[in-house]
Amino acid sequence: MSPSTPIATIPTKASDLLVAALEAEGVEYIFAVPGEENLDVLESLRTSKIELVLTRHEQGAAFMAATYGRLTGKAGVCMATLGPGATNFATPAAYAHLGGMPLIMITGQKPIKKSKQGQFQIIDVVGLFAPICKMSKQIVHGNTIPSLIREAFRVAQEERPGAVLLELPEDIAAEETDEPVLKPHPRHYAVAGDTVLNEAADLIRAAKMPLLLLGAGANRKHARSALSQFVKDTQIPFFNTQMGKGVVDERSELFLGTAALSDGDYLHCAIDRADLIINVGHDVVEKPPFFMEEGGTKVIHVNYKAAQVDQVYFPQVEVVGDLAQSIVRLGEKLVGPLEFDRSYFERVKLETDLHTSAGADDARFPVIPQRFVADTRKVMGDCDIIALDNGIYKIWYARNYQAYQPNTVLLDNALATMGAGLPSAMMAAKLYPDRRVMAICGDGGFMMNSQEIETAVRLGLNLVVTVLNDSSYGMIRWKQSHAGFDDWGLEFNNPDFVQYANSYGATGHRIERTEDLVPTFEAAFAAGGVHLIDLPVDYSENQRVLIDELAAKACLI
Repeated sequence: MSPSTPIATIPTKASDLLVAALEAEGVEYIFAVPGEENLDVLESLRTSKIELVLTRHEQGAAFMAATYGRLTGKAGVCMATLGPGATNFATPAAYAHLGGMPLIMITGQKPIKKSKQGQFQIIDVVGLFAPICKMSKQIVHGNTIPSLIREAFRVAQEERPGAVLLELPEDIAAEETDEPVLKPHPRHYAVAGDTVLNEAADLIRAAKMPLLLLGAGANRKHARSALSQFVKDTQIPFFNTQMGKGVVDERSELFLGTAALSDGDYLHCAIDRADLIINVGHDVVEKPPFFMEEGGTKVIHVNYKAAQVDQVYFPQVEVVGDLAQSIVRLGEKLVGPLEFDRSYFERVKLETDLHTSAGADDARFPVIPQRFVADTRKVMGDCDIIALDNGIYKIWYARNYQAYQPNTVLLDNALATMGAGLPSAMMAAKLYPDRRVMAICGDGGFMMNSQEIETAVRLGLNLVVTVLNDSSYGMIRWKQSHAGFDDWGLEFNNPDFVQYANSYGATGHRIERTEDLVPTFEAAFAAGGVHLIDLPVDYSENQRVLIDELAAKACLI
């Protein structure tokens, strides 16, 4: 039987065919807040091997599905009804679209052949999602379901991954069809050819101060082994973007840091001195850690697709093809001694390590960022996972928290949305029940999807949720201060987080002394279940450490 041979031919209801097609794609979960327009699909799922994960908001469902895609490389699937259910998918769709996460969204719709409800709840969902999806289509006949499902998964998972929306009207879901399911087949990428690999190798041999940059794309396709070997063999110092953390173990003596800040860090001094940057997995959605200039530093672009060229990014050599295989073959062409000057980079490494370790033992309370980041690292193992929501703490974790394995620091430096941290952590905890998983959320972002604590408890997850409590939108408040504006308009009141967690059946903890943080983390992980830790934080160090100190010291080394 060939890979494309149909595997089902009996007449069936269209919703049954949809579920059979999802099963053929290997779908394990559907995350959903169903509506009446999804009832046929819901009934078809009742007897399916696919697990229905009911969430408390459509955002929670889609963020979990997107994170499934991020962690597995297989498209996560979520479902919502028409109108307000579908529109609640908009932010997660943009999250997956910019973040390169394969996601399939299935939404319901009123009957399209005959309807007696006028325009009640009806908007153009397919048109609404087209700009933030790789594909957005309505299913207009049951017979088209197998091909549309197969195409949806191909499009969502193929580089660069992203979101796909399929709208299934309820009359189409109920009709009968005898169309067979299509069996999926593996997708293989081409490998860069000898000509361009030789050209890249020549540039590397000619360089005196090369740097290796690992971006978001390198974290998507299991490139760790190839890149780790490349670093070991060539001894080229490396750094990463926020979404490239963990591709290569950051405990390496060749690791110079994460580009957590836009500019002005010690790392940017190294970038300015480099005469060649090997840019692996470059993704334009992240703030670039460097800008190219005519006659300046040369760049080798290594990725699945050609560079998106603009006035600040125009690489001289583009190694396009399977990322891991391209790196393996490039390394094979660099056999032999490579002469590089690493002395300046070693000074940058020393200064960066000193700066990021300062304050790790500071006993002040409320807790300062350097301390709570260091305490988090103490309790998390090599393969354990932290999932960050969006706020000023994301910069501290990206800069100060070393990642040892790929996808062990889940953060969003693409859409940079609030509200995704908790559902992302829940997905990680469900996929990896034997790992420690911690959601780290600001109080503002946590409250945007805090109702999913009930989902986490119902699913029996082992999860620690740390809420960084400063009773304000701290990132914007810091930007407001840095811009010279009055401190106004960004503070709020929080619920009692301990009682709030307990009301859902989770266990709440409140930190009242800095020295209690690590023991509370350890006790929560040891007990299992869902734990929420209310951690009062002090962000007064933001300006002194991230702005003033770096401005005074960084490029004077």
